[in-house]
Amino acid sequence: MLELKKASLKISNRFVIGPLTAEINKGSAVAIIGESGCGKTTLLQMIYGLYDLDSGTIFWNTTQVTGPEENLVPGMPFIKYLSQDFDLMPFTTVEENVKKFLSRLKPRFSQQRTNELLEVVEMTAYAKVKVKTLSGGQKQRVALAQTLAKEPELLLLDEPFSHIDNFRKNKLRRNIFSYLKKQNITCLVATHDSTDVLSYTDQTIVMRDGKIIVQDNTQSIYNSPPSYYVGSLFNDINELPLFWFDSKAQEQETILLYPHQLLISQTGIKTVVTACYYMGNYYLIIGTHMGVEILFNSQEEILENDTVFLTLVD
Repeated sequence: MLELKKASLKISNRFVIGPLTAEINKGSAVAIIGESGCGKTTLLQMIYGLYDLDSGTIFWNTTQVTGPEENLVPGMPFIKYLSQDFDLMPFTTVEENVKKFLSRLKPRFSQQRTNELLEVVEMTAYAKVKVKTLSGGQKQRVALAQTLAKEPELLLLDEPFSHIDNFRKNKLRRNIFSYLKKQNITCLVATHDSTDVLSYTDQTIVMRDGKIIVQDNTQSIYNSPPSYYVGSLFNDINELPLFWFDSKAQEQETILLYPHQLLISQTGIKTVVTACYYMGNYYLIIGTHMGVEILFNSQEEILENDTVFLTLVD
């Protein structure tokens, strides 16, 4: 188990991370989300041991995570951290970059392990290619394999798929998170991509201004976001007066609704369309009612200035 107890770190006079308190069970996949600059990357670095905390503690099971003051080489040996800057050797081959973390005394095992990981990240065809010739996305995949070479107990990933093409990203995510579950490796992933969060993580930590504001089951947070800020990290979201849909509601009460939670019907709130965007298997429509912007989905294109009526999806 990973346990943070009032962990705090002063970055500058204007920004402090924490105090942070959280528990993460072994084998869990946990997303860390929040707006840029909220402290996601710094939190991963604190957990890895790149900083000396100003107060509080971080434990992995019974071992306390310590920083540079107690470690000549910062970073705990049972944790692996993949940052947004890849630590690769550009003038050696892909397989050599993975092998550098494996024992040279067991060449057969090292080669077998390297082949396995290159298959996971779909880089087998590039095993003999020098890293300097690879694209950014290919380097990121090599860095993922390198991070997993000497299997960690706790894996920290910072935007791990940001450089990878969309056509390859989905399968790679499935491969990586399936592998981590199979090996019972605890994983924390800082990300801006809601697909990383919704499809592959058991829990989500939401950060804002250096603080953890929510930690819960991922589906629970998505289905019942506690604030507009939290909901907006997953998708477009509306914050609308509740009395539009419930005559018994107080005038100041609001309701948070994703676009797919609004239904075009024969009756409801009258909405004038201002824009229509083709999204593949549906259209995202923007409209207004009483001067308030509303986002909703439609299976058919709706023209600007057309009028529709909206109700809640049952």
